[in-house]
Amino acid sequence: MLRIDRATYDAIVAHAREDHPDEACGVVAGPEGTERPERFIPMLNAARSPTFYEFDSADLLRLHREMDDRDEWPVVIYHSHTATEAYPSRTDVGYASGPAADPRIHYVLVSTRHHGKQTGLVDDEVEFRSFRIVDGEITEEEVEVVESYLFGHSPTTVVYD
Repeated sequence: MLRIDRATYDAIVAHAREDHPDEACGVVAGPEGTERPERFIPMLNAARSPTFYEFDSADLLRLHREMDDRDEWPVVIYHSHTATEAYPSRTDVGYASGPAADPRIHYVLVSTRHHGKQTGLVDDEVEFRSFRIVDGEITEEEVEVVESYLFGHSPTTVVYD
């Protein structure tokens, strides 16, 4: 299960909507050894494409060095699909199965195919899904959105069959 705080969830959705019609992409880093996505890091889609995303290699290297210095790892890697459902494509599976693959990573997809003026807040309809991709096998997982990690929470669970 991916447990993510409301502010980070909203930031991912907002980034996906801002970059539409191109795919948005980014990382949410967390303390090494935890499953807690804490630091939202929107990235530039170097491909600037509505059907494909690519991290700029220099930006990615800089990000990994920064995460190493802060004892962090990429808990979540996210991107958007602009014309299809929020489900990993063959290209997405290829990225997740590459040489730097880590089975702990949550791969979040947001679909902006029904792009509108919604905010991503509680009553907003949005397709936000999380997957684990290990050795080419896709497993969807439940997403629990919590209001805060610090002061208890009232969960809003998002589940897509």
